Amino acid sequence: MSRLSSGALVIAVCLGAAAMHASSGAPAFESAGGDVNQATEGAFRDGLYLGKLAAERGQRSHICSGRWAREKDRTLFSSGYRQGYSEFLSSRARVMEVETPAE
Repeated sequence: MSRLSSGALVIAVCLGAAAMHASSGAPAFESAGGDVNQATEGAFRDGLYLGKLAAERGQRSHICSGRWAREKDRTLFSSGYRQGYSEFLSSRARVMEVETPAE
């Protein structure tokens, strides 16, 4: 019985360490400005993804938050969309500055 408990403890420690290592580079937390509560919400992540996708495709910003039923989710979606859209555009502008030589 003691051997089984020791094995379970070792597995739990390994899984915990792996989870901490994997979450250390999670882009959702970085792009949410460190707000873990906001970054873990599905509506926010959905908005973040769709905002970035729209900016990549060259579409104008158009927030369709009606896909979420609760007002809190609509607010989170809108916030994520605006953030994803603007982050992509600002990163593209930084790339353009680097690629364009100063005269």
